[in-house]
Amino acid sequence: MVKSDEIILSIDTGTQSVRAVLIDLNGNILEIVKTEIEPYFSLKPGWAEQQPEYYRDKMFETLKKLFSFSKISKERIKAVTITTQRGSMVNLDKNGNSLRPAILWLDQRQAEIGNYPNKLVQLTLRAANMRESVIHAVKNGEVNWLLQNTPDIWEKTDKYLLLSGYLTYTLTNEFNDSIGNLVGYLPFNYKKQEWCEESHMNFKMFPVEKSKLSTLVKPSEILGYITKEASEKTGIPQGLPLIAAASDKACEVLGSGVFSPNVACLSYGTTATVQTTHKNYIEVTPFFPAYPSAIPDYFNTEVMIYRGFWMINWFKNEFGHREMQIAQNTGQKPEELFDEMIKEIPPGSMGLTLQPYWSPGIKIPGTEAKGAIIGFGDVHTRAHIYRAILEGLAYALKEGLIRTEKRTKIPVDKIIVSGGGSQSKQAMQLTADIFGKTTAKPHTYETSALGAAINASVGMKFFENYESAVKSMTRTGITYEPENKNQEIYNELFENVYLKMYKKLQPLYNKIRDITGYPKKI
Repeated sequence: MVKSDEIILSIDTGTQSVRAVLIDLNGNILEIVKTEIEPYFSLKPGWAEQQPEYYRDKMFETLKKLFSFSKISKERIKAVTITTQRGSMVNLDKNGNSLRPAILWLDQRQAEIGNYPNKLVQLTLRAANMRESVIHAVKNGEVNWLLQNTPDIWEKTDKYLLLSGYLTYTLTNEFNDSIGNLVGYLPFNYKKQEWCEESHMNFKMFPVEKSKLSTLVKPSEILGYITKEASEKTGIPQGLPLIAAASDKACEVLGSGVFSPNVACLSYGTTATVQTTHKNYIEVTPFFPAYPSAIPDYFNTEVMIYRGFWMINWFKNEFGHREMQIAQNTGQKPEELFDEMIKEIPPGSMGLTLQPYWSPGIKIPGTEAKGAIIGFGDVHTRAHIYRAILEGLAYALKEGLIRTEKRTKIPVDKIIVSGGGSQSKQAMQLTADIFGKTTAKPHTYETSALGAAINASVGMKFFENYESAVKSMTRTGITYEPENKNQEIYNELFENVYLKMYKKLQPLYNKIRDITGYPKKI
């Protein structure tokens, strides 16, 4: 244990809430204030936007609240750091004022195909089996939609920032951002971890001039210093350094203690992911990048299930009214009641098997995929459906981990699970059983804030390197071992049912798309 009075202030601005967290050098959460936020508003179907100032004001409000209740001396706080949701974009004018609502990572609007890729380039891309991937990215690039639909806004845009860069500006008056935040439709060279030159394919896909973009620094480097104005609005002491961290997912991996490539981090959050950390750049799915890690010059491989544990919210809203009402009356968490509900449901949900592709995506599987549940019988109840959701998500992430191990040629022998789903005992045990590996929770639920604090602690030279910081500030909590009988059942279902579902159903998915027009063909 490190004997020290130094404290890091971590700010975590996610999709559902803003957290202000005081963390010591042993990774202990000393104080935390959480403010729920409206994830987005939608002016048109599929749009997801939020005012940048809303995030700023909620961050200020949360920090003010923390300092109004805190019993800890501000003199112990030596640095501030920030982590945010990924891929949410902000347009600012030359005075630093927002020109329109931020377009969030949940947004589903699409641009038209413009000058790139032209027909000749598309032929070349088709030969390389890249056409659908590139067109999907171009159509989803926010900058392309802005150029086509609001050229006046783009003309006035002086800075085009990720949410992380915008919040950094509000605290330091500097247009800096961390390389660790670079996940999105931007002209970024993921292999070199730097902005692209204009000749690069990614610039042609997302044509944003360098002058409009943040100056990039590595995680653990200084983004700026807390200004007098920010100090007055937040309570943070003026002049404290703001240390670069990374996106919430990257910080979650670091805060879970996932430092070496033989350990995988599962994120059971709104989006479910399986990630590993590597020194080398490796694309698990060809032509889809490895993202910058929270560790400088490292990379996180990632396989993503877009809707992930959103499906739990879907279940609660559609089938969980009774448990929600009981939770409201008793003060219990709804998830605890759902956990109790499925405790007696056997592994495999009596044959009910779920494919969690509730939202079509360009990655594996293809754009035509839909969610599916097969194996219904008169014995099945909503409890079976709930367990099948948990199992289906674990199956999909296991498939992603198998692909990761094949590409990296490094076997994973331990799983760390973070995010909301890690609070479910049933989800943790079935994850261990399905993966067939030791599965553990981190010692704290606040892994994103903790990962950012590790960045700050290394940046402030409180630790010699990341290895010693991770060793001091992270540790595993409850550990789950696979149960042999359950593992055998899950292996059979995974190999002989789940892995065959997509190929069997794909022709039907294509027919559905042909008949209904949903999802649209690329």
